[in-house]
Amino acid sequence: MTVEEIMTELQSLGKESIKKVLINHGAKEPFFGVSVEDLKKIQKKIRRDHDLAIGLYATGNSDAMYLSGLIADDAKMTKAELQTWVEGAYWYMLSEYTVPWVAAESLYGLELALEWIESPSEQIASAGWATLSSLVTIKKDSELDIALLGKLLKSVEKKIHALPNRVRHCMNGFVIAAGCSVLPLTELALIVAKKIGKVAVEQGGKQCKVPLAEEYILNAKTKGTLGKKRKTAKC
Repeated sequence: MTVEEIMTELQSLGKESIKKVLINHGAKEPFFGVSVEDLKKIQKKIRRDHDLAIGLYATGNSDAMYLSGLIADDAKMTKAELQTWVEGAYWYMLSEYTVPWVAAESLYGLELALEWIESPSEQIASAGWATLSSLVTIKKDSELDIALLGKLLKSVEKKIHALPNRVRHCMNGFVIAAGCSVLPLTELALIVAKKIGKVAVEQGGKQCKVPLAEEYILNAKTKGTLGKKRKTAKC
């Protein structure tokens, strides 16, 4: 399939009701309002296609950009391409999901995540923390730099409440991901989670529901799912 063919299909699948919801969450024109369910149906037909993913992301259409992340051949993504993607991710569905998923499964996940979390841009910094969250959920503990991740957890404890909305949200997510997925970090994550407490995040002038990290990790402990890894960051 070509970019033009897919854009035509996306347009036919768009729904005004979905557009309204997404606009309330930060999406901007141009986009059609295609459900994730329908995007995944297209993904199944295409599977992986690096060039097509790059072309779709370049359209600037949010539906196409999200789909591009689903079909991207992560191992083929260059550092420059990932940087272009994160700079173009203009709202959180792209900056906290699409780009981090692809970055985490690329050859540059940790390298870029550490660069991005230092960015003064809210979207890029949040993408960095979301990439770290994806990394710890898909990498074996033996493949992770536990000492580095521990330092990052302590950094969250010190900085989280002074940073922008979406960065706070993704930092909190990192504490949860590290505590639930990396057994050597569970106890430290619980300590950090208890100290940071409730994290306030606003979206469209309203308070978002942000999970309490300590409660989330303890629930995972009760369920016996601590240390469980995912096969892929994408969902």
